[in-house]
Amino acid sequence: MSQYPLNELKKKIKLLQDATRYEHTLGVMYTAASLAMRYDEDVEKALVAGLLHDVAKNFSTNLEHGPLGAKIVSEEFGISDQYITDAICYHTTGRPNMTLLDKIIYVADYIEPNRNKAPNLANLRKLAFENMDDCLRWILKDTIDYLKQQQKEIDSMTEQAYEYYK
Repeated sequence: MSQYPLNELKKKIKLLQDATRYEHTLGVMYTAASLAMRYDEDVEKALVAGLLHDVAKNFSTNLEHGPLGAKIVSEEFGISDQYITDAICYHTTGRPNMTLLDKIIYVADYIEPNRNKAPNLANLRKLAFENMDDCLRWILKDTIDYLKQQQKEIDSMTEQAYEYYK
């Protein structure tokens, strides 16, 4: 028996997101579940965190939607499992010493099948199923390189995560 009402959660999320965002959300959810199976992580928690990772995307700026999403998931959806809420909170920035679920959601968000703009996606999709930490390190580096190239601010948590994993 499932601890979380996944079908009900899907219905709520579908109402909150436009079609493109919802397709991305489903892509992250299923990619997270696949990675969870590969790395012997709790598949149900990966499904829930993947489904809810962008719950606050329409309400806040890009980096703030992770922490705000964790708060919404806890307060509005009644999901108080910190393992899930932390994965949602840090899915945009990463953090040092990430849990396996943190890594899975961070990586799934980057490599899900609807993504097509990031460099090295084919290699990263393969690497995600071979060595999670190598994939995570590569994504963190690509993210930092991209932000530097675009002359955009780099979140200190992302820098700390990269320093931790490089």
